[in-house]
Amino acid sequence: MPKGRDLAVILGSLMLAMLLAALDQTIVSTALPTIVSDLGGLNHLSWVVTAYLLAATASTPLWGKLGDQYGRKRLFQTSIVIFLAGSALCGQAGDMAQLIAFRAVQGLGGGGLMVLVVAIVGDVVPPRDRGRYQGLFGAVFGVASVCGPLLGGWFVDNLSWRWVFYINLPIGALALVAIAVVLRTPSRRHRHRIDYLGTLLIVGWSVALVLLTTWGGTEYAWLSPQIIGLGALALVLIAAWIWAERRAAEPVLPLGLFRAPVFSVGSAISFVVGFAMFGALTFIPIYLQIVHGVTPTMSGVHLLPMMAGLLVASIGSGQLISRTGRYRIYPIVGTPLIAVALFLLSRMDETSSTLQLSLRFALLGFGLGLVMQVIVIAVQNQVPYADLGAATSGVTFFRQIGGSFGVAVFGSVFAARLAHNMEELVRRGELPPGFDPDAVQGNPALIDRFPPPVRQDFLHAYSDAIQTVFLWAVPFGVVAFVLTWFLKELPLRSTAQAPDYGPSLGGASARTSQEEAERSLSELLRRDSGAREMYARLGPAAGVDLPAGEMWALCRIAREERVSGPALADRAGISVDEGRPFVDGLVARGYVERDAGDLVITPPGRSVAERLVAARVRGLAHCLEGWSPEDRPELTELLVGLARDTLGDDAEGRAVHGPDRP
Repeated sequence: MPKGRDLAVILGSLMLAMLLAALDQTIVSTALPTIVSDLGGLNHLSWVVTAYLLAATASTPLWGKLGDQYGRKRLFQTSIVIFLAGSALCGQAGDMAQLIAFRAVQGLGGGGLMVLVVAIVGDVVPPRDRGRYQGLFGAVFGVASVCGPLLGGWFVDNLSWRWVFYINLPIGALALVAIAVVLRTPSRRHRHRIDYLGTLLIVGWSVALVLLTTWGGTEYAWLSPQIIGLGALALVLIAAWIWAERRAAEPVLPLGLFRAPVFSVGSAISFVVGFAMFGALTFIPIYLQIVHGVTPTMSGVHLLPMMAGLLVASIGSGQLISRTGRYRIYPIVGTPLIAVALFLLSRMDETSSTLQLSLRFALLGFGLGLVMQVIVIAVQNQVPYADLGAATSGVTFFRQIGGSFGVAVFGSVFAARLAHNMEELVRRGELPPGFDPDAVQGNPALIDRFPPPVRQDFLHAYSDAIQTVFLWAVPFGVVAFVLTWFLKELPLRSTAQAPDYGPSLGGASARTSQEEAERSLSELLRRDSGAREMYARLGPAAGVDLPAGEMWALCRIAREERVSGPALADRAGISVDEGRPFVDGLVARGYVERDAGDLVITPPGRSVAERLVAARVRGLAHCLEGWSPEDRPELTELLVGLARDTLGDDAEGRAVHGPDRP
């Protein structure tokens, strides 16, 4: 287990890798107008975002299971290399088709970064500390959500849109070198039957449906052979996917989950939330840069209220749920806020003030934050243990897929409406025939060359196209609100009171059920800061009559078999003289012996320590009530491991022997 400087280097490298993957979901948004101006292809704009989301979403479960089979370090290094290769290729793209293809490569690596970072933290961090460190990675998602649009705009203004991708190279290379030198992951392996066919089919029908929504009414008529063919292909692939999932040993998305009402409703709500969030993030910068003429950097600044609202609501609702045990009210309040915000966004035009825009963006972010985290908690609380990992992954999967569809649908509506408005301006003689609106995307200053009446009509044409986008989104918010009334509120299991902010703010998770249970227990252990009170309860439960300090020292010595007095005192954060009375008591009872300056556990002492471990296991098992840990060997092993690792750990030692001890 790495410690000190090595652990800091590993965690820093993992956070850098996570930052790369999280940033690439948002950093491109403010650069999109300039990218379209340079490469053309306004009708394909949404695919720059969609290609990344689809590839990352579909590959996440594969990376998780391959890491279990072949070792996470090599897979993690591979995912970084793929991500960096995709980034370099994106920076070199010569047209929109190349950029979209390279974004898919980037997303393939990004899916690995997301899931393997979380898994490696579990490998290198002690159980009690995992909740704290997972929280840090959740903060990385928050930083990426806030800084992504801002950084994207800054690069466009001061360097080039290509630096949105090039910036990944030095950061990723640094993380790659540090991981290669310092990281040593356990050799433990878990064999899996990987559902390659299910993954391939789910990508197939997703792409077919996204193409249908992107091309329908723009590239091709809705009743054209191409669109009908895509619809038929999607139906065939969905049927084949259902057939494959029913026969897969470890399906990528078990169909049995849909029989759980909370999962079905939660997935539907997550789909709509992803639809609204990624759609808004993609097209708001276009509105700001074209209609209001702000720089790409300032368009990122304008998005800060939305991100602030999302973070405040997400973290705040998680804390309130932990205290009250009630979760249903938050999506019931959040979804109408999303619908209202989308309607207000559909009313913004070229005359809207900065204050009006900021309030609308903040309202949308706040509504999203009240829903995203809560749906994950509700699903984890309802599904049986065997489906815990798959259900958590499934909800976040549907949010990502919803984002892909949202960007595609919003893009199709925007392109169709804008083309109609431009044709109308050409018909009225206000624009020359063949005028290319793409040119204005990257250089809004061109608008100033128009006569004032024409300039006003042109801005209104863009504003109207984006108004139409958000107006089309309003019914989805209303549908989500209706769905929330079907979300059942069940008594909250203890493990569900440990919110996981990472998946709520970023990409899909692909943890196993055991990893989800371990994460929740680790977070609960971290929040249980009353170590002295815990030992006071533990002693009577184990039939052990010892002071808290002696129980801690006994468990610590039992863990290490043999330890020096100075080392034990250092673990407790006290001097040797302060710790000697506790050790003397154990020696007097025959639980510990002094041997050549070391403290050694005796058979009676080990027996008492085992009783304390057993009592700790029983206490932890209460947090897993409803999952029958007594009938599941892997859960029993998890509980015993957590009990042994946390009894006598450094954090408890400092709390038990702190300055306020009696």
